[in-house]
Amino acid sequence: MHSLWSDGRWNKLTMAHGCYWAKCTFCDISLDYIKSYEPISASLLVDRMEELINKTGQNGFHFVDEAAPPSMMKAVAIEIIKRKLVVSWWANIRFDKSFTQDLCYLLKASGCIAVSGGLEVASDRLLELIQKGITVAQVAKVSKHFSEAGIMVHAYLMYGFPTQTVQETIDSLEMVRQLFETGVLQSAFWHLFTMTAHSPVGLAPEKFLVKKVSNEIGTFANNDIAHTDPTGADHELYGFGLKKALFNYMHGNCFEFSLQKWFDFKVPNTTTAPHFIQKAITAPDLNTSTHYKVIWLGVLPNTTIVQKSKKGNKWEEMTMEFQSNKNALAINVASDKGAWLLKLLSEINIQNSNGLLLTDVKNSYTQAGLSDFELFWDNKPVTHLSKAGLLRV
Repeated sequence: MHSLWSDGRWNKLTMAHGCYWAKCTFCDISLDYIKSYEPISASLLVDRMEELINKTGQNGFHFVDEAAPPSMMKAVAIEIIKRKLVVSWWANIRFDKSFTQDLCYLLKASGCIAVSGGLEVASDRLLELIQKGITVAQVAKVSKHFSEAGIMVHAYLMYGFPTQTVQETIDSLEMVRQLFETGVLQSAFWHLFTMTAHSPVGLAPEKFLVKKVSNEIGTFANNDIAHTDPTGADHELYGFGLKKALFNYMHGNCFEFSLQKWFDFKVPNTTTAPHFIQKAITAPDLNTSTHYKVIWLGVLPNTTIVQKSKKGNKWEEMTMEFQSNKNALAINVASDKGAWLLKLLSEINIQNSNGLLLTDVKNSYTQAGLSDFELFWDNKPVTHLSKAGLLRV
């Protein structure tokens, strides 16, 4: 990610003023530039993108929000696709459960190439103390969605948060090792926790069991506060080993090494379950909401009708062949359901529609005289069509 950040030219924009979450206890959330959240419209933002392309000749964009809102990212992606802009873009995010697999496919189709988000201390206890609003399992699942869509995932990692123990440091390293080993994380960087004057930790250190060394507050960009952590580990001692391990994991090396190998002093064995991340990414999806819109990004398929028979019963089956720039996908459905699906795809094409709510899709299906909507809609072969451009976002 640091190479992506530094190489070449990126036009810088924000999707919103402030942070839509604004709760993290290490962040300067008391300041206006964080706490006052004001998004802009997607059409205005893409207008600005087009203007910058015309002015600079560059079609790469980095959205530098503290955390880009998922709803705004979705709206911007749809606007980019509608205008048929060819851009590459990336953004800072929270590992929000709103990032479903289909939303990640949509972002990729609009030109999103990477995201960077804060995993921070990969420990559920400390993530709760940070008020990050995520769990390690959620990060793993969301990272899987991005990675399977072909979007690179970078994680900001933190060590030395108040009350973090040696055991939690080693367990966090094991979480990171598994994230890289399973392929859902491609880039990361360890940061040593810094107490800043305008963060909840800096404003009320006693709540986090740390002590200020000095009450002096510097200027806006120089507001770090020295502190002691009587209940935590000697955090700086672990920095080199953490970064050495991470360097190897990012290059696909040394996953089989004991964590002890990265330190020249004794560290405890990890208590993290050996397949924690693998189980997390294969668990059912986190977001099961039915309040989404259905949109179609692809082109209409080629179709053929085939006569089928079995034990004296005869029926018609439709083969639908979907072709994209990269691959082809064919599905077989009953001919009456195939005819309805063709009509639906025309109605929800992103170039002339904002999509349909699931309830409207179901009503259309029922009005066509078809039965068992959920059995048809929530199972193969329809669920496979996300790869061809039928998205639920």
